[in-house]
Amino acid sequence: MSDSLHLVCPHCNSINRVPTARLGEQPNCGQCHQPIFAGQPLELTGSTFARYINKNDVPVLVDFWAPWCGPCKMMAPAFKEAAALLEPHVRLAKVNTDVEQTVGAQYRIRSIPTLILFKGGRELARQAGAMTTQDIVRWARSQALG
Repeated sequence: MSDSLHLVCPHCNSINRVPTARLGEQPNCGQCHQPIFAGQPLELTGSTFARYINKNDVPVLVDFWAPWCGPCKMMAPAFKEAAALLEPHVRLAKVNTDVEQTVGAQYRIRSIPTLILFKGGRELARQAGAMTTQDIVRWARSQALG
Protein backbone atom coordinates (compact mmCIF):
# COMPACT_ATOMS: atom_id res chain seq x y z
CA MET A 1 0.00 0.00 0.00
CA SER A 2 1.33 3.45 -0.89
CA ASP A 3 1.86 6.34 1.50
CA SER A 4 -1.37 8.02 0.38
CA LEU A 5 -4.72 7.09 -1.14
CA HIS A 6 -6.99 8.89 -3.58
CA LEU A 7 -10.54 9.19 -2.26
CA VAL A 8 -13.57 10.79 -3.90
CA CYS A 9 -15.54 13.15 -1.67
CA PRO A 10 -19.21 12.07 -1.34
CA HIS A 11 -20.31 15.71 -1.10
CA CYS A 12 -18.50 17.56 -3.92
CA ASN A 13 -17.01 14.64 -5.92
CA SER A 14 -13.49 16.09 -5.75
CA ILE A 15 -10.55 13.70 -5.52
CA ASN A 16 -8.54 13.94 -2.31
CA ARG A 17 -5.13 12.51 -1.52
CA VAL A 18 -5.16 11.22 2.05
CA PRO A 19 -2.09 9.82 3.81
CA THR A 20 -2.64 6.14 4.52
CA ALA A 21 -1.70 6.69 8.18
CA ARG A 22 -4.58 9.21 8.51
CA LEU A 23 -7.24 7.02 6.90
CA GLY A 24 -8.79 6.09 10.27
CA GLU A 25 -8.81 9.71 11.53
CA GLN A 26 -12.03 10.70 9.72
CA PRO A 27 -10.37 12.90 7.09
CA ASN A 28 -12.21 15.87 5.60
CA CYS A 29 -12.30 16.93 1.96
CA GLY A 30 -9.73 19.56 1.03
CA GLN A 31 -12.28 21.24 -1.28
CA CYS A 32 -15.57 21.37 0.67
CA HIS A 33 -14.23 20.42 4.15
CA GLN A 34 -16.96 17.80 4.66
CA PRO A 35 -16.12 14.30 5.97
CA ILE A 36 -14.85 11.97 3.24
CA PHE A 37 -16.44 9.01 5.01
CA ALA A 38 -19.99 9.33 6.30
CA GLY A 39 -20.44 5.83 7.71
CA GLN A 40 -23.32 5.21 5.35
CA PRO A 41 -23.71 4.14 1.71
CA LEU A 42 -23.55 6.74 -1.06
CA GLU A 43 -26.24 6.87 -3.73
CA LEU A 44 -24.47 6.74 -7.09
CA THR A 45 -25.91 7.94 -10.40
CA GLY A 46 -24.94 7.29 -13.98
CA SER A 47 -22.88 10.49 -13.91
CA THR A 48 -21.02 9.73 -10.65
CA PHE A 49 -20.65 5.94 -10.87
CA ALA A 50 -17.46 5.78 -12.98
CA ARG A 51 -15.68 8.42 -10.89
CA TYR A 52 -16.26 6.49 -7.65
CA ILE A 53 -15.36 3.12 -9.15
CA ASN A 54 -12.25 4.32 -10.99
CA LYS A 55 -10.84 7.07 -8.74
CA ASN A 56 -11.13 5.62 -5.22
CA ASP A 57 -8.02 3.73 -4.13
CA VAL A 58 -10.06 1.80 -1.53
CA PRO A 59 -12.40 -0.96 -2.74
CA VAL A 60 -15.97 0.13 -3.47
CA LEU A 61 -18.84 -2.25 -2.64
CA VAL A 62 -21.95 -1.43 -4.68
CA ASP A 63 -25.46 -2.64 -3.89
CA PHE A 64 -27.56 -2.79 -7.07
CA TRP A 65 -31.17 -2.56 -5.86
CA ALA A 66 -34.68 -1.31 -6.72
CA PRO A 67 -37.37 0.26 -4.50
CA TRP A 68 -40.00 -2.39 -5.35
CA CYS A 69 -37.70 -5.29 -4.36
CA GLY A 70 -38.66 -6.90 -1.03
CA PRO A 71 -35.24 -8.51 -0.37
CA CYS A 72 -33.58 -5.18 -1.25
CA LYS A 73 -35.69 -3.39 1.35
CA MET A 74 -34.89 -6.10 3.91
CA MET A 75 -31.14 -5.80 3.23
CA ALA A 76 -30.98 -1.98 3.21
CA PRO A 77 -30.52 -1.57 7.00
CA ALA A 78 -27.84 -4.31 7.02
CA PHE A 79 -25.98 -2.62 4.16
CA LYS A 80 -26.10 0.70 6.03
CA GLU A 81 -24.74 -0.97 9.19
CA ALA A 82 -22.01 -2.64 7.12
CA ALA A 83 -20.91 0.79 5.84
CA ALA A 84 -20.22 1.93 9.40
CA LEU A 85 -18.18 -1.24 10.03
CA LEU A 86 -16.23 -1.38 6.76
CA GLU A 87 -15.32 2.28 6.25
CA PRO A 88 -12.67 3.62 5.77
CA HIS A 89 -11.15 0.46 4.27
CA VAL A 90 -14.09 -0.24 1.95
CA ARG A 91 -16.50 2.41 0.62
CA LEU A 92 -20.15 1.36 0.24
CA ALA A 93 -22.50 2.70 -2.41
CA LYS A 94 -25.93 1.96 -3.86
CA VAL A 95 -27.29 2.09 -7.41
CA ASN A 96 -31.05 2.15 -7.98
CA THR A 97 -31.37 -0.01 -11.09
CA ASP A 98 -34.82 1.42 -11.90
CA VAL A 99 -33.36 4.93 -12.19
CA GLU A 100 -29.87 4.00 -13.45
CA GLN A 101 -30.83 1.33 -15.97
CA THR A 102 -27.71 1.94 -18.09
CA VAL A 103 -25.38 1.16 -15.18
CA GLY A 104 -27.38 -1.96 -14.32
CA ALA A 105 -27.25 -3.12 -17.94
CA GLN A 106 -23.52 -2.36 -18.21
CA TYR A 107 -22.82 -4.79 -15.34
CA ARG A 108 -25.45 -7.31 -16.50
CA ILE A 109 -27.49 -7.14 -13.31
CA ARG A 110 -30.04 -9.94 -13.67
CA SER A 111 -31.29 -10.23 -10.10
CA ILE A 112 -31.41 -7.84 -7.19
CA PRO A 113 -30.04 -7.23 -4.74
CA THR A 114 -26.62 -7.86 -6.25
CA LEU A 115 -23.42 -6.73 -4.57
CA ILE A 116 -20.35 -6.06 -6.71
CA LEU A 117 -16.98 -5.25 -5.20
CA PHE A 118 -14.76 -3.03 -7.34
CA LYS A 119 -11.12 -2.05 -6.95
CA GLY A 120 -9.13 0.07 -9.37
CA GLY A 121 -12.07 0.19 -11.75
CA ARG A 122 -12.27 -3.61 -12.02
CA GLU A 123 -14.87 -6.01 -10.67
CA LEU A 124 -13.30 -8.21 -7.98
CA ALA A 125 -16.32 -10.21 -6.86
CA ARG A 126 -20.09 -10.46 -7.16
CA GLN A 127 -22.78 -11.83 -4.84
CA ALA A 128 -26.51 -12.00 -5.55
CA GLY A 129 -29.18 -12.18 -2.86
CA ALA A 130 -29.94 -10.48 0.44
CA MET A 131 -27.37 -10.78 3.20
CA THR A 132 -27.14 -9.91 6.89
CA THR A 133 -24.78 -7.22 8.18
CA GLN A 134 -22.31 -9.84 9.41
CA ASP A 135 -22.42 -11.69 6.07
CA ILE A 136 -21.84 -8.48 4.08
CA VAL A 137 -18.89 -7.51 6.29
CA ARG A 138 -17.38 -11.00 6.23
CA TRP A 139 -17.79 -11.35 2.46
CA ALA A 140 -16.43 -7.87 1.68
CA ARG A 141 -13.40 -8.29 3.95
CA SER A 142 -12.57 -11.71 2.53
CA GLN A 143 -12.78 -10.41 -1.05
CA ALA A 144 -11.21 -6.96 -0.61
CA LEU A 145 -8.75 -7.26 2.21
CA GLY A 146 -7.79 -10.86 2.52
